Amino acid sequence: MRLFVAYALVGLATASSLYAESHNPSDYPLRVHIFSRQETTFYHMRQADEAKGEGRANLFEGGSPKGIDFQFDCDHRLQPSSGFETYPAKWKKPGAELVILQPQFGKPGSYDTCSLKVMEKDFVYVRRNGVLATEPAAAFKEWMVKHEYDPEHGKNMPAGLAPSASPN
Repeated sequence: MRLFVAYALVGLATASSLYAESHNPSDYPLRVHIFSRQETTFYHMRQADEAKGEGRANLFEGGSPKGIDFQFDCDHRLQPSSGFETYPAKWKKPGAELVILQPQFGKPGSYDTCSLKVMEKDFVYVRRNGVLATEPAAAFKEWMVKHEYDPEHGKNMPAGLAPSASPN
């Protein structure tokens, strides 16, 4: 009987690990820049338990940018990007659902995952004078090339910009 229980526990642990998302940034080849999000945080015993909402972001995939609108359901609050910051991402369901990594506060090298259900756009989002706007993806790609900005390949800060220039 004990052997059966031991096998059942091992099987359960193995099955649950198959559904757990990796927390290794190298498993997340895409990048997401979150411009805005509206969320509701749910609490249990005065502790944040879940956050749900929607937002707008740019996805960087295969060297090309594209805008996305998204809905999320996370175990933690979803933070918008700061400056040109992007979050590692990967497709869970190509064209429909992304998983992103966000750093855990106070724990360097530790990450939380969050699933985003996405709707891809044929434009990108940009922030001009504090207002979120759109522009053609090709125009933004030209800007990326001109300023050597390629978050998928570690070029996280555009070159040749004034210090106050930011997509946020």
